[in-house]
Amino acid sequence: MLDKQTEKLVLHAQKNEITEYHIYKKLAKSTKDPHNQKILNQIAEDELKHYSFWNQYTQREVSPSRKKWFYYFIARIFGLTFGIRLMELGEGQAQVFYTTITKLIPEAQSIIEDEEAHEKELISLIDEELLDYIGSVVLGLNDALVELTGALAGLTLAFQNAQLIALAGLITGIAASLSMAASEYLATKEEQTTKNPLKAAIYTGIAYVATVFFLILPYLIFSNQSPLVCLAITLINAILIVLVFTFYISVAKDLSFKKRFSEIVGISLGVASLTFIIGLVVRSVLNIDI
Repeated sequence: MLDKQTEKLVLHAQKNEITEYHIYKKLAKSTKDPHNQKILNQIAEDELKHYSFWNQYTQREVSPSRKKWFYYFIARIFGLTFGIRLMELGEGQAQVFYTTITKLIPEAQSIIEDEEAHEKELISLIDEELLDYIGSVVLGLNDALVELTGALAGLTLAFQNAQLIALAGLITGIAASLSMAASEYLATKEEQTTKNPLKAAIYTGIAYVATVFFLILPYLIFSNQSPLVCLAITLINAILIVLVFTFYISVAKDLSFKKRFSEIVGISLGVASLTFIIGLVVRSVLNIDI
């Protein structure tokens, strides 16, 4: 017999399990890939098993929570692996609960093992094209951040004209994206891999162009402001791009967020600072005023 406080905690866990069962089932129905369908159905059955386990202690049926359906739409928009891992990250408090409840219900240890090992193993087996080509996306994004933040910093000191800087940055960015996409195509073609060289090139090119667009946007929107103000906003944009993308990668690939974020930001801002100084030196030495 559970006391009221423990019963409340168990009912909360029970609600989580039945909610996730329905989310996994719906995701399985919405995907056309048989391999992913099988894995999602397996995870769903695990969640239902956990629900039944708690049900034998509460002897009460619990309806799914509407709040967690947010993760279903995240998974549909940003990919199964990202949506599912994000949902599982939200269960940090559940681990504290499991640690407490095993003192009262030792059999709950089996659920902890399922959550920590079996389900994570199944999630890692989900096959998604975006994650297969994530290396190509990282290549395009990182290269654009490092090259263009540096180029824009140098151009800002050299030209002192926001519209001219935006034009030069756009031409430089598009040319560099085509070059990078071509390089990725040739590199992938030479590798012993199942990746399609054309798809790898497209992912690299799109990531590069998208990054270029966000970096030069301040120079177009705030063209009547000082180019230094535009540069400052561009650097903030660069940090935000890294923040969002690193968060996505760290969740989807189960990697360290802090390490990757600090590394990419450090390199991008370091190159931008160095190029800014070079632009200042060139402007002073050549005595060019545009």
